[in-house]
Amino acid sequence: MNEQLKGLKGRSFLKLLDFTSEEILALIDLAAHLKALKKQGIPHRMHEGKNVALIFEKTSTRTRCSFEVAAHDLGMGCTYLDPTGSQIGKKETIADTARVLGRMYEGIEYRGYGQEIVEQLAHYAGVPVWNGLTNEFHPTQILADMLTIREHFGRLKGINFVYMGDARFNMGNSLMVGCAKLGLNFTACAPAKYFPDAALIEECQRVAAENGATLRFESDPKRALAGADVIYTDIWVSMGESESVWEERLTDLTPYQVNATAMSFASEGAVFMHCLPSYHNSETAVGKEICAKYGREALEVTDEVFESPASLVFDEAENRMHTIKAVMAATLGYEG
Repeated sequence: MNEQLKGLKGRSFLKLLDFTSEEILALIDLAAHLKALKKQGIPHRMHEGKNVALIFEKTSTRTRCSFEVAAHDLGMGCTYLDPTGSQIGKKETIADTARVLGRMYEGIEYRGYGQEIVEQLAHYAGVPVWNGLTNEFHPTQILADMLTIREHFGRLKGINFVYMGDARFNMGNSLMVGCAKLGLNFTACAPAKYFPDAALIEECQRVAAENGATLRFESDPKRALAGADVIYTDIWVSMGESESVWEERLTDLTPYQVNATAMSFASEGAVFMHCLPSYHNSETAVGKEICAKYGREALEVTDEVFESPASLVFDEAENRMHTIKAVMAATLGYEG
């Protein structure tokens, strides 16, 4: 593990395609090690005195808390810049923001819009930049997911992984890449128009072949879920999208809701995963409004499945912090 981690010092963490399978596994191993230290109450302030900047053009509970707690555990200070706290792309160019922050901080996290923004930050900053989410990729989430799967099953290679719902954006893209890199058999289950971009599929097919994995794209849930070990979904519509989008997505994706019937198609012992937040009931303001408007009790997953013993969603949520800590520790220089 240490040799792989030494090669990560000074690198940015922008998308999993930038890393070898061995490097990704080394990060997961490091996360497991740091998690064990945390559970045992053993300090690991290996980056004492350093500082990181957290740029959030899109807010988040798990990503912000994960970066802040991880930074603190590593001995670092952090500055949180919310959507109103930075002039990035408004009064100051991305390149200028990167060069300013790179003079003050040892690392920069970005959560926001296009992948080109985080790539440009990394090009100009002169320090490691970490992708907390863009429209195209969400690599820190996938590290947490893979750590969670390995903790539960004891392995990654050969796991049959099914993603239900809209697979065109950051989660579908990143899970497909992660499975291809680490040897899981990936299936996207959705109407064909919700499959990932063809060019990315082609690239991932090559990666999957190198790692003994398969990629499938299936519109029939029963066929897709046969033999599934992991069933994964995400919310169908992001905040800020128009009402017409809600209506279209609910119409198209309702057959792909993860419910008791869907779980029954999978392997015995199959687990449910979700990156959160989730509309599994109507107990949030948004969930209540949508469920009332469209006559639903839940959206992408039912409360029955979400709250079942098969659900690993809160293990995933915790593992965001441990894997983000590993990314920061390694790219800032892990001595082991």
